[in-house]
Amino acid sequence: MNVDKILDEAIKLDASDVHLICDNKPMLRIARDLVPVENSQVLTIDDMNEIYDYLVKGNIDKDEIFNRTRKLDTSYQYKDIRLRVNISLSNDIPVCTLRLIKSDLPKYESLGVPDIVRRMTYQSQGLILVTGKTNSGKTTTLNALINYINENQNKKILTLENPVEYKHHSKKSLIIQKEIGKGRDSLTFSEGVQNSLREDCDILVIGEIRDKQTMEAAIETAESGHLVIGTLHTKSCAETIDRMINFYEVRDQPTIKYMLSSLLKLVVSQRLLKGTDGKLVLVPEVMVVDNIVSGIIRKEKLSVSEIEDAIQSNAEKGSIGLINSLAQLFVDDKITLDQAKAQIEEKNLEVLNRTIMQLKIKNGRH
Repeated sequence: MNVDKILDEAIKLDASDVHLICDNKPMLRIARDLVPVENSQVLTIDDMNEIYDYLVKGNIDKDEIFNRTRKLDTSYQYKDIRLRVNISLSNDIPVCTLRLIKSDLPKYESLGVPDIVRRMTYQSQGLILVTGKTNSGKTTTLNALINYINENQNKKILTLENPVEYKHHSKKSLIIQKEIGKGRDSLTFSEGVQNSLREDCDILVIGEIRDKQTMEAAIETAESGHLVIGTLHTKSCAETIDRMINFYEVRDQPTIKYMLSSLLKLVVSQRLLKGTDGKLVLVPEVMVVDNIVSGIIRKEKLSVSEIEDAIQSNAEKGSIGLINSLAQLFVDDKITLDQAKAQIEEKNLEVLNRTIMQLKIKNGRH
């Protein structure tokens, strides 16, 4: 079983992921499409066990975690490419998913993330969140932000990641990266966040806020005068607020709403669509938290539509509604009208059409 050959092919074709599953040929994900590796054989049980050994490399800790939890998240270095590795089981046979992480981080400007997100990193304290579903480019955006701060600001940056994907080197900033997990630098995200208070960092980056403990620790860190940048697995800015509040019991929610309304500075929610040129296009929704949004967050009953309206009507502060993003990408010929429509609810189609018309008039195109 030649795993190196599969990885070489993945690198050559600029694949984002490699899928290794028993009774299937090795598959590559290239710009969202699944493509079999050329001239490859169907993988057998023996192949899968061999691939497991290749990726775990006899590490007793990793082997113990996999046998106990039936899954393993780890990283692997191949030539100058880092791989984010997930191994799980299907029918008691290992299943391997490998994400290729490019060693050269794309420039922030090339990602299509609005400039307001970069400018917000100059805040001395508060909470900035990068959100989106799986494979929406959150990690890339987060690391491009870290790189931008590292090149332009004189700060101590501490990152907590599982696993560490991009390796950063101190430039204008001092940067420390910690991997989370058993046998790594910190056991859990929340413990890593709590310890960061003693490490005199200016900016704390949390790879994933997935539970109440991490959320509480992040808020405490932001409250004590640090800038915290984190990611959440949510599909819109409004859903992000809802998720954060719902980490808490109903009796504690008024307190957390009050804290969020004063500490939260910005939420960017992103989606990736396959563009008309076959490349992936970023669709951003950006919520700058001003007095209006703060007021909505503090209300007894959180209204998702009120938040969406506030984003839509707050363009001069830097907010960008999802509909505006989609309309702009369609007018710029980067996505199709059907793609734009598929991203929103039926009730908002009229708003989308109206926004497209306004943009065309503005651009002098009817």
